Amino acid sequence: MRSIFIETLERPMVSEQHIEIVERKGKGHPDYICDSIMEEISIELSRKYQREFGEILHHNIDKGLLVAGQVERWFGGGRVTKPMELIIGDRAVFKVGDKCIPVEDLAIDTAKSWFKKNMRFIDASNDVIYRVVLSPGSEELTDIFARSGKLHGANDTSAAVGYAPLTETEMAVYGIECFLNSQAFKDEFSETGEDIKVMGLRRKDILDVTIAMPLISRYVENEKDYFRRKEEVIYALQEFTNDLPFREVNLHYNTLDKRRHGLGGIYLSLLGTSAEDADSGQVGRGNRVNGVIPLNRPIGTEAAAGKNPTSHVGKIYNILAHELAKKVYNDVEGVREVYIWFLGQIGIPIDRPQLVSAQLILKKGMNEEAVKKMVRAIIESSLAGIGEFCKELAEGKYPVC
Repeated sequence: MRSIFIETLERPMVSEQHIEIVERKGKGHPDYICDSIMEEISIELSRKYQREFGEILHHNIDKGLLVAGQVERWFGGGRVTKPMELIIGDRAVFKVGDKCIPVEDLAIDTAKSWFKKNMRFIDASNDVIYRVVLSPGSEELTDIFARSGKLHGANDTSAAVGYAPLTETEMAVYGIECFLNSQAFKDEFSETGEDIKVMGLRRKDILDVTIAMPLISRYVENEKDYFRRKEEVIYALQEFTNDLPFREVNLHYNTLDKRRHGLGGIYLSLLGTSAEDADSGQVGRGNRVNGVIPLNRPIGTEAAAGKNPTSHVGKIYNILAHELAKKVYNDVEGVREVYIWFLGQIGIPIDRPQLVSAQLILKKGMNEEAVKKMVRAIIESSLAGIGEFCKELAEGKYPVC
C-alpha cells in the first residue's frame, strides 16, 4: 500500500487573501538562462544515451552558473570587453565499456544552440566562454541505474509540492512576461531586450506590476529617444493589461531611470541580458516549474532543471506534483484549491514515495469522503504510470522554468 494522506483545509484560497505577491523572470534573465540551458543539456544527453545504449544513464546537469561579463555601451552601440562565462556541472556518464560519450562537446553545442535560438543579440561563439566541469558520478548513485526493476530507486531524499489552480495574479504576471517576450512584441519593439523581470503585487482587487526590461543600445540615439521609446512600450503594456480581471492595474516600468543622468539614468543593454555586465545567474534561483515565483504558496527548494528524469525525485516529484494538482482540480468536482506534497526516500522505487499528501479546499456542502476517494484514485493511477511520465520528462514535454 502506498502512503497517501488526504485532508481538507479550512482557510481562504490565495486569491481570496488581501495581499498576494508573484514574480516571474523572463527568458533573458541570467537565472532563467541557466535553468533552461541545463535542462536542454539533460534532454539532449538523455537522447544520446538512449540512442547509444537503449536507456538513460546517470547524470545530473543541475549545477550551472552564468558569470557576468563586461561591456561598454554608448548610444547607438557598444562592445563586449569581457565575455560571459557559462559553467556547466555536475555529473554524467562519459564511458560505457570501450565506448566514450562526447559529453563536453554535446553540452557546449546545446548551450550555443540555446543562445542562438533565444537571444537575438548574443554571439554564441564569441560573447560566451563555456567551461564544462562535469565528472563521473559516485559508485552508489551510478549503481542505481544498473539495478534490476522497471523503475529506478530515488537517487535522493527530496520533498516537493505543487498546487492548482493558478490565481489571476499568477496568470497575469506570467502572461505579461510572455507578451513582452513574444515574437509579435519583439517584431514591433525590436529595441527591447529579453531580460525581463515582472513583479506583481495584488492588494485586494488592485494589481501593481513592476517591470524591468532594457532597451538595446544600438537602437537608442540619445536620452530623449530612450524615454520616447519607453513611453511607447508603456502604452503597449497598458493596452495589453486593459483586459486583466482587476479593478485597477498600475504599471511601473524601469523605475530606476532618472532623466538628465545620461547613461547612468537609463536601462540600456548591449546583448539583451543583465549577464553582460551586471548580474550573474544560477540554476534554481529562477521560476518554479509552473513558471512563476509565488510567495504566497509553499515552495520546494529543489532545482528541477537539469536533473535526470528517471531517478531524481527532485525533478520527477517537483513536476508531477503540479501536474497531479491540475488533474485533481480539473477532474474532481467541488475542489476549489489543491496542494500536492511528495516526499521521496533515497533508494526506494520512484513509484513508492515515502509520502504523498493532498490538501484540499472544498466548496461548501461537498461529500468529503467521496472527494477524498476520487483524489486517492487519481494519485494511485498517476504513480502506477510514473514510468511513462518519466519518458515524457526525458523528451522535454514539461517546462521547468
